[in-house]
Amino acid sequence: MRILSTLLSLLLLTCALAVHATDTPKKTKSKSSKANVAGPVAGPAYAKRHDVNEWAEQMAKSSQLDVKWVKAQLAQARFIPSVPKLILPPTQISKKNWNAYQARFIEPKRIQAGVQFWKDNQSTLERAEQTYGVPPWLVVGIIGVETFYGQHTGNFRTLDALSTLTFDFPKEHPRAAERQAFFSKELAQFLRLAYKEKIKPISIKGSYAGALGLPQFMPSSWAQFAVDFDGDQHIDLFANKADVIGSVAHYFKAFQWQTGMPTHYPVTFNRELLDMDALMAPDILPTFSIGNFLAKGAVLEGDALNHKGPLALIELLNGDDLPSYVAGTENFYAITRYNWSSYYAMAVIELGQAVAARLNNANAGEMTKGPAR
Repeated sequence: MRILSTLLSLLLLTCALAVHATDTPKKTKSKSSKANVAGPVAGPAYAKRHDVNEWAEQMAKSSQLDVKWVKAQLAQARFIPSVPKLILPPTQISKKNWNAYQARFIEPKRIQAGVQFWKDNQSTLERAEQTYGVPPWLVVGIIGVETFYGQHTGNFRTLDALSTLTFDFPKEHPRAAERQAFFSKELAQFLRLAYKEKIKPISIKGSYAGALGLPQFMPSSWAQFAVDFDGDQHIDLFANKADVIGSVAHYFKAFQWQTGMPTHYPVTFNRELLDMDALMAPDILPTFSIGNFLAKGAVLEGDALNHKGPLALIELLNGDDLPSYVAGTENFYAITRYNWSSYYAMAVIELGQAVAARLNNANAGEMTKGPAR
């Protein structure tokens, strides 16, 4: 599990550093085609490949779509040479460093952008909290880490990216068969979504892995968790902030977010009792009762001693320096359902809370000024 967590956290950091369907679609709200002008270099088209046509026939039949339409869309898809390289695990895994990861995401520009996003969408964030029990800081933290509040939603044509990963997934990947099957399902779901929303699939852009919009939902997550939060009969995760906010909140509600529960507590260690191997064995999955946690050498104070529910010991490596540790709750684990990485979860938490603190300080400053004279 820790190997998977390592790969996912490195993959996220790499992505962060790089920074609906007919042939005559109706006008939609999505601005995805305008957000990124230049795209990656494209290779051969998939139009004449026998395996692609076979896949189209099977997908159209199982999804009850017009096979001519499905084939026409896939005929426009192109192989993207950079995608198979990007999807492979890194050949050299450098030491994980929470301090560097933290500095990348908890930065002044991102915090300020988060404050503006919160101000612009405050009533919607509050309505999402009332509806799903998910606090605004969490929604704001997710969108900030994922796409810098829409500044970096991806530059790859989703049809190309998902077609490449379906029909030309790299065989050298350690889980090639499993991952290729996953992306085949995502491509099918993407085409179903495009057909439903009457959008040309070729017009949509996202990440090299097919993630879409401000929250970077995969097509299957869009189908399962995205909501029409403004009631206009369409779901748009690219341009409609209400849909984005409602969908992220709904996602966490579905993954058992518990209103009012902290995400983590400070933890130190009693060296005489410490059984670090036992504490680390469950990884990020909350497993220990308070009594068991303390018996294995963890030390908690204050409100943490009254916590109801299991805890996990969360380790954040700091390169050559000593690791950082916190006691993670079920809500910390819920955040990792968005991305299976403790580094990702902590970045979301700290960014969201930094934005909340900045906003509260600004509001307090406005109140102390009093009315204008």
